[in-house]
Amino acid sequence: MKTVLITGANKSIGFETARQLLQNGYYVYLGSRDPQKGQQAVDQLKSEGLKSVEPITIDVDNPDSIKAARETLGIRTAVLDVLINNAGISGGFPQTALDANIDMFRQVFETNLFGVIETTQAFVDLLRQSQEPRIVNVTSGLGSLTLHNDPSWKYYHVKGACYTASKAALNAYTIVLAYELRNTPFKVNAVDPGYTATDFNHHSGPGTVPDAAARLVKAATLGPDGPTGQFFSDDNAPDTGISPW
Repeated sequence: MKTVLITGANKSIGFETARQLLQNGYYVYLGSRDPQKGQQAVDQLKSEGLKSVEPITIDVDNPDSIKAARETLGIRTAVLDVLINNAGISGGFPQTALDANIDMFRQVFETNLFGVIETTQAFVDLLRQSQEPRIVNVTSGLGSLTLHNDPSWKYYHVKGACYTASKAALNAYTIVLAYELRNTPFKVNAVDPGYTATDFNHHSGPGTVPDAAARLVKAATLGPDGPTGQFFSDDNAPDTGISPW
């Protein structure tokens, strides 16, 4: 049974991703920064008959929490097959380049970039023990610099300075990470779940949570011939599923 750790998985897209991977036969370590909410999410899944799941307390903003989560997971398993870096924040809108408080930039980058880096570095040793390790970095279509410079793009006027910059930086990190692991069995990809109706955007998105989660699951379950170093976005590129960076 393959194992997966999903950060920020106690609700919304992360929670549904856990559900779908459980249905696909994976053992899920459900990451949540709030232990009570994590346990409630696990209890919900078990009530649905999905038993191969347990909570892991991990706050990606807190290096000590990441370290403790790594120690906990290391006791429970010697191998991690999939890491899904799902935890993220928007920082709140509006956020303009000239007026957004620098503390907002720092907070958003702490979660959306630095938290991903620290979590990946902390768990990569367990991933190396897998025959088919996968890293999925949950990004946003708004992280595409190419499209942000295209006035014909449907989201051209959605310019959140902190959030956009953090996701563009995450995309850059994903490219470098995939390059460094190119001659190994790792598959490292950035996945845009799409503009989905969740608490994250006050349920304004047209997409559904199950569809969004399915995009993460697809990248998490890539076979040995699957791509690496890609930016998947059905929203940005409905014909190919590959977004310009």
